[in-house]
Amino acid sequence: MVIGLTGTNGSGKTTLAEHLQRAGFYFLSLSDVIRAELDRDGLALTRENLIERGNALRREFGRDVLATRTRERIEAERNYVVDSIRHPDEVRALRQLPDFHLLHLEAPVEVRYERAKARGGARTPASFEQFVELEQRELAGADPEAQNLPACAALADQVLVNDGDIQRLTERADQAIKGWLDANAAADPRPGWDEYFMRIAKIVALRSNCVKRKVASLIVRDRRIISTGYNGTPRGVRNCNQGGCERCNSMAASGTRLDECVCSHGEENAIVQAAYHGIAIKGSTLYTTLSPCLQCTKMIINAGIIEVVFNAHYPLHGTSSRILAEAGVTLRQITLE
Repeated sequence: MVIGLTGTNGSGKTTLAEHLQRAGFYFLSLSDVIRAELDRDGLALTRENLIERGNALRREFGRDVLATRTRERIEAERNYVVDSIRHPDEVRALRQLPDFHLLHLEAPVEVRYERAKARGGARTPASFEQFVELEQRELAGADPEAQNLPACAALADQVLVNDGDIQRLTERADQAIKGWLDANAAADPRPGWDEYFMRIAKIVALRSNCVKRKVASLIVRDRRIISTGYNGTPRGVRNCNQGGCERCNSMAASGTRLDECVCSHGEENAIVQAAYHGIAIKGSTLYTTLSPCLQCTKMIINAGIIEVVFNAHYPLHGTSSRILAEAGVTLRQITLE
């Protein structure tokens, strides 16, 4: 989950971000992109400089530049809180993430001014009038590249009015986030078992040393991986990508000179590895990135595997399909990019 924060100065975004960090969310700020630019040019990190440089970056690289650069730092397996969202195009860019929610925080201007003063630092306003004047630059204006907080607020999933104490703010935020978590749990966005195992097989295929194609297989029983295999030369034989297989390295046409190939297929290696380690595979399912050739098909049948799930068709697929069906082995395809 990625929680985005938008709102005017002193509305409580930093306080809420710190609360979410304590709950295990990783913190990112779109303003970090601007700060890096100012640091590079030796400019002070004042509120005025942050606003001006942010607007300049949007004019030069697009209105969503801060969001797209920040989005590149987000890892799918982590929860994040993203602060300093100030333009609607930034919201739209972050909406491309699969589980993004935007919170808009607001509070009376007098309250926010007092908070800004108490916070201190380089961005402390000299007066209430200066605070209001700078804030107007963050609101809607004629410049389409400039900050536009009202437009961001209009895109928020929920508005939190922070006119009380911290506990009241965090309780409201927790309630909203809990609702989104419950909705996610009901929808169950996790990949199904077929996709789960096939994606793992695709990762295993990256270990292949074959120069022709990279293929891998998993043997699964009771939703547990009990063996893996990828194509390549046998144990103790020079790797295919190091010249170990003359047929593969001679760029032979697909489907030709197969009798000269010394590489073992992914299905073959998965079955052999199970035997090598004394693991029974009778009644299991084999996931493979490429449908099995005839030789591997015969091994699959005789090993007692009862189901084969594949991603893409092997060129010599017809006979394999026929005898799998005759032997009572289920054959299914799941197509992943």
